[in-house]
Formats: sequence, structure tokens, C-alpha cells
Amino acid sequence: MPPLLEARLVDITTLAVDAIVNAANSDLAPGGGVCGAIHDAAGRELAVACRAAGPCATGEARITPGFRLPARFVIHAVGPIWYGGSNGEEQQLASAYRSALALAKANDLASIAFPAISTGIYGYPLELAAATAVSTVREELQEPGSLTQVIFACFSAAALAAYQRLGIAE
Repeated sequence: MPPLLEARLVDITTLAVDAIVNAANSDLAPGGGVCGAIHDAAGRELAVACRAAGPCATGEARITPGFRLPARFVIHAVGPIWYGGSNGEEQQLASAYRSALALAKANDLASIAFPAISTGIYGYPLELAAATAVSTVREELQEPGSLTQVIFACFSAAALAAYQRLGIAE
């Protein structure tokens, strides 16, 4: 049976899944937006683990324990900064999703939740980012693996609607 893909209007830090994905910066340092919320919820230990795991290039990902989060792990995926779309942003964003999914597979994880990587301070247009996320995840899930559930954790009703327009049910 193929993994269940769903979109939810939810705070990603509250999800009891095997891993949540952090929209990380290349230093894996605490930041703003979803990154800051994940670091706040996980506790100081996450920053220590990130210093040991970093740095991380754009398009790549690293895994750490979830510490105080309901999720067992945090996968830190570094998406691109949006420069208008002609600087390889789509390929870099797809690579960030693929890297996160590869870590989930390597660690035999069954469930994972993604934020809308790069759509915050990095300025990637939501509709374009959602399309790349969904197509990349669907493509990667064609290969056998341990994942049974993929959640697109949406920070707003507009984000949820973007994923729903791509056929991802709530």
C-alpha cells in the first residue's frame, strides 16, 4: 500500500510522528519561523546536536534526536533562498526534500511531517514550493521504503489550500 499523503493546518511541533522536518539554515542554528519554533519546543539540547551535525549545504539534510518534541527525530533540510527562480532554486528545493526522505528511509521511519520549506524568510513562492514538494515526495515514494505516512504541516489556511489544489487531502 502506498504511503498516505495528507495536508494539515497544524503546528508541526505538536505532531507525534517519527520525524518532523525543520526548514533549516546551513549552520543548523536556531532561527526564526518554523526553525525557531522547533528549536524552542525541542529545548537547548537540539542546538547542541545541530552544532555537532552541521554545517549543511543547501539541498542537503541532517538528522538529530527530537529531544522534548513529540517527534522522535528532527530532520534538518536546507532549502534555497528565492532569487527569482532562475538560479537552480527548484532543483535545490527538490534535493532538500529528497535528502530528508533518504534519511527517513535510512532510519526506517514510518511517518514524517514537512513544513513548506523555504517559503518563510527565504521567500520562495508558496504555490511553486508546494508543487515542487508534492511532485518530489510522490516521485521518491515510488521506491519501496518504510514510510507509511507523509504530512504536509501547513502554517496557514492559504498553505493548506495550496496543497489541496495539488490533490493532497486533509
